[in-house]
Amino acid sequence: MKRYKQNELDELVDILKKDGIISVPTDTVYGICARINSINAYNKLVCIKNRPSIKSFPVMCVDENQIRDIAVVNEKVKKLIHAFMPGPITLILNKKPEAFSYINNRGLKTTCEMAIRMAPTKVLEELIKKLGTPIFMTSANISGKSTCNNLDEIENIFPTLDGIMEGKTLFDKASTIVDCTSQIIKIQRQGPISIEQIMEVIEN
Repeated sequence: MKRYKQNELDELVDILKKDGIISVPTDTVYGICARINSINAYNKLVCIKNRPSIKSFPVMCVDENQIRDIAVVNEKVKKLIHAFMPGPITLILNKKPEAFSYINNRGLKTTCEMAIRMAPTKVLEELIKKLGTPIFMTSANISGKSTCNNLDEIENIFPTLDGIMEGKTLFDKASTIVDCTSQIIKIQRQGPISIEQIMEVIEN
């Protein structure tokens, strides 16, 4: 499996455009990603992660406009985006039905929720811009298992990946997850951004 330098983005983008799956460092943990506008890439990601297909993957966008293209953004969500993104925060939002509709609802319910982050580093921002579409970004672990902490572990656990981007994480802690799908904001997972910080922004 080839390891790519961060200045070899064009090669990594080409892999993603061909429905490949790669591992990249984020600000929090190592991630595994694929482009969102391909059911083939999605299915490969499901297989690699050994994850139930009805459980959606987090999506990473490059800016607020990309988020609005695929998800419902109300005033509370807008506040959180402006206050904490890009940063170690994940927002659970209601997906727009037309956004990558091949996984929309999976026949389960009328509203499909999804987790969204904004690219936290310049290299990931550039990757998404060059690709021209948001990406599925999930932590580098088999579903239900611990997240890989280094490139050697990733190679051992995911031998079928199409490439790895070299780099370091910053927080070594998964992002704060905030459920924004109802009137009441809920913290699903503690992370680098505290509940107090979240509520201060929401209430002001």
